[in-house]
Amino acid sequence: MGRRNRRSSSIPAGSFRRSKDTSRGGKAIPRKLISNRPKVERVFLAGVELRGQRQPWKPEDSLAELGELARSADARVVGSTVQRVNRLSQHYLGKGKIEELRGHAQEGRFDTLICDDELSPTQQKNLEDALGTAKVIDRTALILDVFARRAQSHEGRLQVELAQHEYLLPRLAGQWAHLERLGGGIGTRGPGETQIETDRRLVRGRIQRIKKSLQSVRRHRGQYRTRRKERGFPVASLVGYTNAGKSTLLNSLTGASVPVEDKLFSTLDPVTRRIRLSSGRELLLTDTVGFIQKLPPAVVAAFRATLEEIEETALIVHVVDIAHPNAGAHAEVVEGILEEMGLADKPRILVLNKVDLLESRGAESLGNAMNDVAKRPRTVMISALQGTGIDNLLAELDDMLSEVASSELAGGVVAG
Repeated sequence: MGRRNRRSSSIPAGSFRRSKDTSRGGKAIPRKLISNRPKVERVFLAGVELRGQRQPWKPEDSLAELGELARSADARVVGSTVQRVNRLSQHYLGKGKIEELRGHAQEGRFDTLICDDELSPTQQKNLEDALGTAKVIDRTALILDVFARRAQSHEGRLQVELAQHEYLLPRLAGQWAHLERLGGGIGTRGPGETQIETDRRLVRGRIQRIKKSLQSVRRHRGQYRTRRKERGFPVASLVGYTNAGKSTLLNSLTGASVPVEDKLFSTLDPVTRRIRLSSGRELLLTDTVGFIQKLPPAVVAAFRATLEEIEETALIVHVVDIAHPNAGAHAEVVEGILEEMGLADKPRILVLNKVDLLESRGAESLGNAMNDVAKRPRTVMISALQGTGIDNLLAELDDMLSEVASSELAGGVVAG
């Protein structure tokens, strides 16, 4: 009996076995195979443009970036829409646009609506109620999902989990909408509210434990920075908009093997490698997390331990994808975040990457870019992928480190 069972269990998928059901005359019935592959989520993108307000990004460009984020989360974008409004409502979108989207959702055109701004808990709940069948998330939730997929180290996972819990805490009430009907009558008072408060305590407790763990990470990073200073190793930080090519540049300069993909936030965990310059001076180069427009404050706060590396660095290497149509806006986003961090006066080099793609667009485009570059000090044009301009960048790093060392020495003499 056991031998027969073992034989029957080895039938390959897609083959036939005789059914015990005699309703079909004992004929062989094909086995049904159930796929365990995750379903590709179909998403629809929605954004708003406020009338009378100047915005640094065109709504269409912002939605295009949101689509790239969605594809980084393995979703399939099936459509997008932008609505011009006088002000944001409690539903985020206007009634007419919501009716249109509800019709698409009922027809099964999409599973999830992704909004291009961070929604308040009320806006998210109202929009989900109005659409009926579709799930609603915002830009922040999408970024956190991409981060959760990319984080590999223990520190990175802690930082992402902290940001997720900070984001979830004010939205817990929406998780218990099914208990709102129990709010009245004898014996029905309080179960929903009690469960929400229980969950809030659990989330707050988890947040405190993660923060304690990250404090330990910060102490360890501080110790590493102290050792580097004692050994006399200067540190430079690679910063830039996501997908600007920082990891590719780190690999090119140091021979590292950091994974590289043409996706937003393809790498999340910071990596530090040592390089030797032509003067014989050694430099530690750190690749940091990429920036993006509308970066959620919760994410910035959660990654404080990582971003402190930039604060303690000797100089900043700002990498820009010069071939991107919104290269200027990307650079402004990064400069704005650095200014918010109090790093506006930190010595820096502007590295315009992917010049090989710019050249393919024609000599006129390259000439215009070069004219613009000529107005900026400390600028180097390179192709990290092809190695173009790398020697010039290394020479510029060497010169700037000499200037930083001279200024620090002069400052020490004056202070003494």
